[in-house]
Amino acid sequence: MYIPSYFSMPAKETLLEILPDASFAQIITADSDGVPMATHLPIAYDPDKGEFGTIYAHVARANPHWKLFEGRQSLVIFSGPHDYVSPRFYATTINVPTWNYVAVHAYGEPKLIEDPMETRNVLKMLTRDNEKDRLNPWDVSEVEEKRLLAMLKAIVAFEIPVSRMEAKAKLGQNKKAEDKEALSAALQKTDLADWQKSILD
Repeated sequence: MYIPSYFSMPAKETLLEILPDASFAQIITADSDGVPMATHLPIAYDPDKGEFGTIYAHVARANPHWKLFEGRQSLVIFSGPHDYVSPRFYATTINVPTWNYVAVHAYGEPKLIEDPMETRNVLKMLTRDNEKDRLNPWDVSEVEEKRLLAMLKAIVAFEIPVSRMEAKAKLGQNKKAEDKEALSAALQKTDLADWQKSILD
């Protein structure tokens, strides 16, 4: 990812900041000919397992993407808050349209999880992360055991020990002070509001 120095952010901390909203991510892996394949999927992230944490997810066994994993690096893209920026938002008149956003890229070699109990644990992690704020959280244990075992055979779970991570927050940090203030005011009702405030001097 192209990251000018003024848009660079501490990667692990930024990922934790945008999760769980950014937990529906994209994983990209190139085949032996260099042709990339992408899959959109929910992920769980353990920040304490490894220097840069570990990603957990699963794909349908019918999805050939998992067959590309062995011996290859994958890229996982997390998209944080973002919004269109009109030239009208700025205090000065020298600006053009752009898009402000927060994103994290994580790299690592996926490892297949073969054990059914570990696969079940991945499902529990994913469910827990997405159900935790609900009044009546659903749990994997509610699925009848025979049906659950059949479902486990239909998926391939994996983990990615993250070997490298980078984060970018393009928020107009390179703009004049009056333009930063104007941007913060213009985007105060968007998901970027707190991020825009964070760059004010």
